[in-house]
Amino acid sequence: MASKLLRAVILGPPGSGKGTVCQRIAQNFGLQHLSSGHFLRENIKANTGFPRTLVQAEALDKICALDLVITLNIPFETLKDRLSRRWIHPPSGRVYNLDFNPPHVHGIDDITGEPLIQQEDDKPEAVAARLRQYKDVAKPVIELYKSRGVLHQFSGTETNKIWPYVYTLFSNKITPVQSKEAQ
Repeated sequence: MASKLLRAVILGPPGSGKGTVCQRIAQNFGLQHLSSGHFLRENIKANTGFPRTLVQAEALDKICALDLVITLNIPFETLKDRLSRRWIHPPSGRVYNLDFNPPHVHGIDDITGEPLIQQEDDKPEAVAARLRQYKDVAKPVIELYKSRGVLHQFSGTETNKIWPYVYTLFSNKITPVQSKEAQ
């Protein structure tokens, strides 16, 4: 049985819930999630860079046409709070938030028992600069996809409240492999 190919991009500032939304999309629709954040961090370590710019969007266009682009609009204060309370398990990419998704033991990954870290750019002093930079770089990318008619914008402060709308959008493009209640 052949499956439909769906090419989608999820845009949003750091801490907006892109990873959570992508994980749910992959789980509910049987799609593969490729994290640009993961690729970005790997490329920074290798000093090769990975721009999230209009140039990158135009280069992607030369490779494939996107079926849809989602942008997550989250208030600045919400993002600042989320990022400054975020801890990760680097080998797996698991993300914890001390307010709404804390590890069972502070500073320890629930699955492996290995230590969690707070990335330098998630520390409060770096957050405001990251958010300003995202806004400047993302604006032309968002405008490009808006002009092509593939952009869908979702706003809110909680991923759980945005998710049903994202699920409905994807359901109109591809058949779910499980219901949205199985988040």
